[in-house]
Amino acid sequence: MALHFAKRITEYKLAKELFTRGKDIILSPEAQVMKTFIQHGETTVFEHCVSVAKFSLLIACFLEKTLKIEFDKDSLVRGALLHDYFLYDWHIKDSSRRFHGFTHPGVARANAERDFCLNDIEKDIIAKHMFPLTPFLPMHRESYIVSIADKWCALAEIFKIDVSSYLIYRINFRIALINGDYSIDYGETSVEV
Repeated sequence: MALHFAKRITEYKLAKELFTRGKDIILSPEAQVMKTFIQHGETTVFEHCVSVAKFSLLIACFLEKTLKIEFDKDSLVRGALLHDYFLYDWHIKDSSRRFHGFTHPGVARANAERDFCLNDIEKDIIAKHMFPLTPFLPMHRESYIVSIADKWCALAEIFKIDVSSYLIYRINFRIALINGDYSIDYGETSVEV
């Protein structure tokens, strides 16, 4: 069953679904700032959040197909895209950020609430994605999924395991198309796409 399911989910379909469900966040100038901060290894915060959204969506789709558990996929993707929306470089030594692992979910939630309209599930995902490091239990199944996907992606990034480069390429390609930043050069002439 799982193998058959996996064959039907492609990176292209995932990229399209992520972009559709999180378009307002992905295209926002505020979220684009996440590309300027490194999360784990050489992975930017933006790339990390897209990877977490991907794996969260995969887990939710698998559970829906196998166990018939329903999820709010829009909230799942949006919460995953904003779960590390803290907007600073946590690698720079600063006494106010000494406990980044414990405090950044609250900072990310406050920033996300300031810049986007969030529902209760999205707020819970952002605030509690570091469970059990943060002491409060997630209130929604979507929050548990993002928490698990976040830990998997962090491990993959730390050990330099490529789990999402094609998906990230597709998302960034769509951003470039929408912003008019992409053109095809056929030698002497350039054709805008």
